[in-house]
Amino acid sequence: MTYRWILPMALLLCFSTTALSVNYDLLWSQLRSSNSACQKLLWQLNGAPQRCPEDTMNFQFPEEIEQAQQFQKEDAALVFYEMLQHTLRIFRRNFASTGWNETIVKNLLVEVHLQMDHLETNLKGIMEEESSTRGNTTILRLKKYYGSISQYLKAKKYSHCAWTVVQAEMLRNLAFLNGLIDYLQD
Repeated sequence: MTYRWILPMALLLCFSTTALSVNYDLLWSQLRSSNSACQKLLWQLNGAPQRCPEDTMNFQFPEEIEQAQQFQKEDAALVFYEMLQHTLRIFRRNFASTGWNETIVKNLLVEVHLQMDHLETNLKGIMEEESSTRGNTTILRLKKYYGSISQYLKAKKYSHCAWTVVQAEMLRNLAFLNGLIDYLQD
C-alpha cells in the first residue's frame, strides 16, 4: 500500500526541484536587470569625488561577503536582500544638500524596492526559515558596515561631499552584487 505513494511523491519532488531552479534563473535575471538600472541611476546623480579629496572613507566591506564562491543560492539571496534593505535606508536619509535630482533618487529607491520584492516573492519560505538560523555573523557584519556608512553621513552632517563618498561606495556595492549574480548563474 505504501508503494502506491512512492511514485507520485518522487514525481512531485522532481518537479518542485525543477521549478525551484527555474525560479532562481528568473530571479537572478530580474535582479541583474534591476541592479543595472540602479547603477545607471546612481551614475546620473553626478557626484564629483575629485571635488572632495579630504572626504574619503574606507567603510570596510565584510571580507567574507567578497568571496562569492562560499555562498549557496539561499545564503546569497539573504545577503543580497540585506544589502538592498540597508541601501534603501541610506538613500531615504537627508540628501537635500547634494543638489541631486529628487526624481532620480526616487527612481533609485523604486528599483531597490523592486529587487527586494523579487527576492521576497521567490524566496519567502527560505527567507523566513533562514533569517533566524544561517548567516547570522555575516548579517551582523553587514549591519555594522552599513551602520558605519550611516554614522559617516551623520557625522559629516549629510554634506554633499559625504554623499558623494557614499554614492561611490554604493556603486561598489552594486558592482559586487552583479558579480554575485554572475557567480550564481554559472
